[in-house]
Amino acid sequence: MKSRFFFSFFLAFTSHFVSAQTTAFTWWNPANSSFPVLEGQAWPNELKNKYDRLPARAEKNVREAVWNLSTQAAGLMVRFRANSGEIRVRYTVGGKQALPHMPATGVSGVDLYAISNDGNWRWCSAKYAFGDTITFNFKNIEPVDATHKLGREYRLFLPLYNNVKWLEIGVPEGTRFEPLPVRPDKPVVVYGTSIAQGACASRPGMAWTAILGRKLDDPLINLGFSGNGRMEKELIDLVSEIDAKIYVLDCLPNLVASVNIPADEIKKRLIDGVHTLRTRHPETPIVLAEHDGYTDEAINPVNRKSYQDVNVILKEAFVQLKSEGVTGIYLIPKEDFHQDIETMVDGTHPTDLGMMRYAEAYEKQIREVLHEPKGTVSTTIPCTQMRELANYDWEKRHSEILKANKSDQPKVVVIGNSITHFWGGLPKGPRATGGDSWDKTFGVNSRNMGYGWDRIENVLWRVYHGELDGFTAQQIFVNIGTNNLQMNSDEEILAGWQMLIEAMKYHQPKANISMVGIYPRRQQEERVARLNAKLKELTKSANVNYLDPGLVLAGKDGKIDESLFSDGLHPNAKGYSILGKAYEPFIIK
Repeated sequence: MKSRFFFSFFLAFTSHFVSAQTTAFTWWNPANSSFPVLEGQAWPNELKNKYDRLPARAEKNVREAVWNLSTQAAGLMVRFRANSGEIRVRYTVGGKQALPHMPATGVSGVDLYAISNDGNWRWCSAKYAFGDTITFNFKNIEPVDATHKLGREYRLFLPLYNNVKWLEIGVPEGTRFEPLPVRPDKPVVVYGTSIAQGACASRPGMAWTAILGRKLDDPLINLGFSGNGRMEKELIDLVSEIDAKIYVLDCLPNLVASVNIPADEIKKRLIDGVHTLRTRHPETPIVLAEHDGYTDEAINPVNRKSYQDVNVILKEAFVQLKSEGVTGIYLIPKEDFHQDIETMVDGTHPTDLGMMRYAEAYEKQIREVLHEPKGTVSTTIPCTQMRELANYDWEKRHSEILKANKSDQPKVVVIGNSITHFWGGLPKGPRATGGDSWDKTFGVNSRNMGYGWDRIENVLWRVYHGELDGFTAQQIFVNIGTNNLQMNSDEEILAGWQMLIEAMKYHQPKANISMVGIYPRRQQEERVARLNAKLKELTKSANVNYLDPGLVLAGKDGKIDESLFSDGLHPNAKGYSILGKAYEPFIIK
């Protein structure tokens, strides 16, 4: 009896094993993509090898050590959408798979993150094997949120200290896989040392540059070169070719006395580097970082003096630049990095904890410089969303709006959720229930910046990522918050509104901004009226306008007029027509 039981168990086990081994996968190679998919490259069309960081022409100009390091994939990342429960990655690398002070998972491994439909980060663990071909197998991935089944976004971070020869991503046959293009936003550009390149993170996603990229949700170009971030003219000239959102110069750990660069030469390189960037990019902020110190500085006077000396030089250079009238430069001091005896592997290179503290310091500094504050409640934490992928593509709509703003600058901007999105205007949504009334109300030179299912925090992200930049609007109308009702308290919604108002005023200082009260909705009329009263008070202190045209959609009893709605939330064509007429007195002709 026992033998038959074990035989049956063996058959079941082997059957499952064979089935698992024979599952067919569909594979995709980023190198064969018809559009750019490798994020973190500033010269995608000038590369010698697909996974390089510097253009091929740089090989003749930079030192050999720098060029060799530039072939390593630090900071490169691939984005895609998938709906499968398993994702595999296989690839080969060209160098040693590990370093004495850094594991193979960081040197040569990959790292997979996901983003939920509500814009929240997720991390995926894997079973991995290092051989001639390295394999990472991400299994037991939970199905996509119930709002749609078309997949979630993933971001695959590539090896920090190795060059990638070839790479493929696979999903089971019959599941959905969609590579995503490089984002159009201006990147954060970091020029630095091994610490910026990623030593000694346990995995690629834990390099401080990768953490910062996720925290800001901006593209980031990592030009960290281990032992070779020396503010050399050849590198600064290359950095200056990049149209950046902000430049970070963090090279002092490679400019200490041990590399025999005289103090006056260090100062000259710092000053010349800033001048070069400022000449080519008069408005782009530049952040200069002090040396973050050494773990053993309290007991090692040589190390202590070396970083203190170079930090003095940086401060002198910074003061001189300021005295010359150079604007838009910022200094981040050593103390802000909060490194201590528990945060480094070897006294120099951060552990994952040290990397996180690095990223937190930079995030704080950069958000202050760029006027992109982040709060502690969800309405004040900017994020993307993908709640209606079956209906429209949120990311593509963002790209369409950025392109449209460049080619056809709008005078009137209407920001909102699906109620605005499905009204009419351009860019077109999946439907236009009140297209005629939109044109009559806002005019043909208007921009519909409504996104289905958007919340306050999603609009905040869109403002931070360029939707109000590059043009001067005459009027901006904002109706947002109805999708926060089920998620947030009145106080949290007010906090989000306040942060959003300040962001819009910074990006569009000349525009006439009107906050529009939440439109009435079925069974929420009383709360909406209470919130709108608070919004009205907020607009007084914020010195912007308050409108409540949605009152025309309700009866004398305050309840919605069902004849004007399709579902108790979205107006029908008649409702949009009446709503548009309520706006008309406030449109600047």
